[in-house]
Amino acid sequence: MSLSNTHAPTISLRETWRGHLQTAVVLFKLRVVSLLLMASVGGAFLAADGWPGFGALFLVLLTGGMSAAGASCLNQYIEREKDKKMTRTRKRPLPAGTIDQQWVPFAGINLIVLACIIAAPFQIMLSVWLLIGAIIYVVIYTIWLKPRTLLNIVIGGAAGSAAVMSGGAAVGDWQNQGVIVLALMLFLWTPSHFWSLAMLYRDDYMRADVPMLPTQMSMGSAAWWVLSHTLPTAIAALLLTVVPELGWLYFVPVLFASADMVRRNVRLIRQPTPANARSFFISSNIYLTIVLVAICVDTVLTSFF
Repeated sequence: MSLSNTHAPTISLRETWRGHLQTAVVLFKLRVVSLLLMASVGGAFLAADGWPGFGALFLVLLTGGMSAAGASCLNQYIEREKDKKMTRTRKRPLPAGTIDQQWVPFAGINLIVLACIIAAPFQIMLSVWLLIGAIIYVVIYTIWLKPRTLLNIVIGGAAGSAAVMSGGAAVGDWQNQGVIVLALMLFLWTPSHFWSLAMLYRDDYMRADVPMLPTQMSMGSAAWWVLSHTLPTAIAALLLTVVPELGWLYFVPVLFASADMVRRNVRLIRQPTPANARSFFISSNIYLTIVLVAICVDTVLTSFF
């Protein structure tokens, strides 16, 4: 037996596992889920005014990840036919037909229900906020608003706010002022983030007959609408310096990041091109990451000194 034949099954097995992993990443939108988990962690650090503890973090990451992944695969199941019409999404597992679609809705519902069941004995309000976030994303945004109104993501952005509230609930203080302000910031950030993506894939959304705001007006007008949420997002983020009195370790990086995001938005208004839309979309992800990391670092270091 040749050496190449000896190693062939190992290579095949590795490629199979890699393929399963890639399918899971796309089907459950694990990149989006990671952002939601970061938001929930930010809420937990704010509510705890420092390190929230391994138990609370593990609980919110486990249940938040399950609920968000379940809602995400339900979203893809509902939109599978429209995804076939879009260049960006037609290679996803459901529209591409690479997996059996029959089990997907059951997996999504079971993940959400199981997450709520696991969370309830520890923090009942964590279970409540996980369920609220899933309902907003699947029922209110995906089923009701997205096919009907160009302002769909304005309300749909509340799903990200629910992730922040779940982080606060995990440590028993979801009513904390800082948690509420961060949830407001996520609510304001989401439309500018998704509208810039819709500007980049405007033809895709038009082909699929999805009334995202940039498909209903000129690119220049859409860029102004993005700014109408970028500025309040920056204000809400900087407001966290006062409520709950975060310090310079938070304020300085967030101030520079806010200025950069506004600058990119102004450039998008002056030149509403797909390249500038892509630049803003990427920077909005980076902006949210900076805000959340700065919250964690500032609260922990401040609690020690």
